[in-house]
Amino acid sequence: MTNAPRMQLVLSENWTMTGGRADLPALVRWAREAEDAGFDSVMISEHIVLGPDAGANGVMGNPRDYALPGNQDPYTPWPNSLLLLASIAAVTSRVRLAASAVIAPLRHPLLLARELGTLDLLSEGRLMVLPNVSWSRDEYAALGVPFAKRGKLLDEHLEIWAKLWGPSPVSHKSENYAFEDVYFEPKAYHPDGPRLCIGGAGMHDAMVRRIVRHGHAFNPLGRPTPDEMRKLADAMAAAGRDIADLEMIGGTRAVFPDDTSCADLAQALESIPEQLAEGFTTFCVKPSQFIDDQHGVGAFCREVVRRVEALA
Repeated sequence: MTNAPRMQLVLSENWTMTGGRADLPALVRWAREAEDAGFDSVMISEHIVLGPDAGANGVMGNPRDYALPGNQDPYTPWPNSLLLLASIAAVTSRVRLAASAVIAPLRHPLLLARELGTLDLLSEGRLMVLPNVSWSRDEYAALGVPFAKRGKLLDEHLEIWAKLWGPSPVSHKSENYAFEDVYFEPKAYHPDGPRLCIGGAGMHDAMVRRIVRHGHAFNPLGRPTPDEMRKLADAMAAAGRDIADLEMIGGTRAVFPDDTSCADLAQALESIPEQLAEGFTTFCVKPSQFIDDQHGVGAFCREVVRRVEALA
C-alpha cells in the first residue's frame, strides 16, 4: 500500500443529529472540525426538489442510512450544496470541497459553470465536482427538463464547461444549448476548471467515456468488480491515460443492528485495507451513521483518523 488513506466527511443526510431540522450552521461547524481533525475533504449532495417518487420503494428503515433512489421521505431537507460549500470555504483553508451529485441537466451550463468557477476561485482550487443525471422523474418534471434527455444534456454540460475554461469568446450550437461569442470571465482556479469526479452505479459505457474524457477522480456507487475496473483501465490506456492518475474514492458501509441504533464504526472501517490494495485512496464516512450527538463530530473525526491510520 503506497498511498495513505484520505477521509471525506459526508455532510448531507445527517438530520438525525439535529432533530430532523436543516441546521446549516452546524454543517459549516462540522466541516471546520473535520479539517482540524485531519480529514481531507467534506462532501455535500443535492436535490432541488423531491416528489412522490422519492419514497416509491419504501422509506429506509433506519433514518441514519444513505438516501438512495426511491427510499427517502420527500420531506428530507436538501439545501443548496454550492452555497453551503461557499460558506465552508470561508471558514476553512485546507479541506477540499466535494460537490457531489450536482444534477447538471437541471441548469443551463453557462449558469452552472459560473457558479462552479466562482466557488473554485473562492476556495483557491479546493472544489471537486461530481456532475450526474440523478434518478427522480418527478424532479425533472417539476423543472420542465425532459428526463429521457438527461444523459445527452450532461455530456453537453461537460463539453461546454471545457470550452469555457479556455479562451474567450466561446460559441456552442446544438439542439439543446446555443450561444455565440460569449465572454466567460473570470475562469476557474485551475486552467482546466474544477476537479471533476465521475461516478454512479455500474460501469456503463457513458460513464467510462466521461471518466476518460473529463475525470480527475472516480467515485462508484458500491464496489466495482475486477472486470469493471479492467474495462475502465483499458479505456483509459486506449486514450493515453493511466488509471493510476485517477483519484479513486471508496467508502464505508454501516451495518445497523436495528432501525433505531447507530452502526459500529470499527466494523464499517474494516474494508479500508482491502480497498487500499485495490487502488482506492479516499474514503467517505457519514457521522450520523455512528453517532447521534451533533456536538461530538470533532471527536468522531479524530477517532476515525486514529482508527484509519492504525488500519493502514
